[in-house]
Amino acid sequence: MSHPIKRHFRWGAPLLLALAVSACGDESPQALGTLEWDRITLPAPAAEKVVRIDVREGQRVAAGARLLQLELSRTQSQLNALQAQARQAGDALAELQAGPRSEAIAQARAQLSATQAQAADARAYYARLQPLGRQKLVAASDVDRARAAAGNAEAQVRAAQAALLELERGTRSERIAQGESALAAAQAQAATQQVNLQKLDVVAPRAGVVDSLPYKLGDQAPVGAPLAVMLVGAAPYARVYVPEPIRANVRIGQGARVYVDGRAQAFAGRVRAIRSDPNFTPYYALTGEDAARLSYLAEVELTARAAADLPAGLPVRVEFDPARSEPVRAEPSQASERRP
Repeated sequence: MSHPIKRHFRWGAPLLLALAVSACGDESPQALGTLEWDRITLPAPAAEKVVRIDVREGQRVAAGARLLQLELSRTQSQLNALQAQARQAGDALAELQAGPRSEAIAQARAQLSATQAQAADARAYYARLQPLGRQKLVAASDVDRARAAAGNAEAQVRAAQAALLELERGTRSERIAQGESALAAAQAQAATQQVNLQKLDVVAPRAGVVDSLPYKLGDQAPVGAPLAVMLVGAAPYARVYVPEPIRANVRIGQGARVYVDGRAQAFAGRVRAIRSDPNFTPYYALTGEDAARLSYLAEVELTARAAADLPAGLPVRVEFDPARSEPVRAEPSQASERRP
């Protein structure tokens, strides 16, 4: 059987401090925690080496300032290849839109004239052999070959006419649409690679302070690894644990006073978030007095301009303003309803 004091220590120091502060009935509802800033992480867009670092940890930077740079060679080569493919697709589309060259049309017309002449010669030869065949002066097989040659020449004339008509009518609209789609796809791929190249210059998305640079010059971070961590926002916020006895009296938007360790004057604040689930033991596992051990994580933003210079990690104590509650209307009892 474990000692009661040991069981209490298992709840953690933050919860014990919060409960100790909230146990004073004469004081305002309060909670303990630490001072934090909103953090944003800049992940590595590609597995490339860090070739340049332009800032140091703790430096304040403006939005758009370059923090560091990754190696560009491979991504630049891929971009050049995609841009060349896009130009090739554009040239192919221009060729389709321009249609056949005049020289090709002239060549088709000349081919048609040649096949027409050959067809006329074949018809004439067949016409000369027909009476000779009827008179048995030539073999029947010679007449048949002449007839086949004449028919073949006529078919070649029709093929040459169709080829010339195709050139004269130009490129089909469907082929032009296909060329346009191919060009759009090639340009989109090149634009995507251009964005990837730009991401190798890691810049600050918002104004803030560089909190951490996990990788040094020459390191190669894997894809998605944090290259830089920034603290952003106009002011920090208090991250506190609200004890269960005062949880019902804490609302989002409620005013609060934040006492920062090392500063005598309190800072004005406002509750911006509070968790619905307890941060420690689930509520359904506790009954009676044990329920008072629950704690709910809350965030109280500091509204004073003087808080903009406070660092993260300082211990804070938050006192919540009294919550407004509506008067409860007493319902008549059953005995009063039966009274005449």
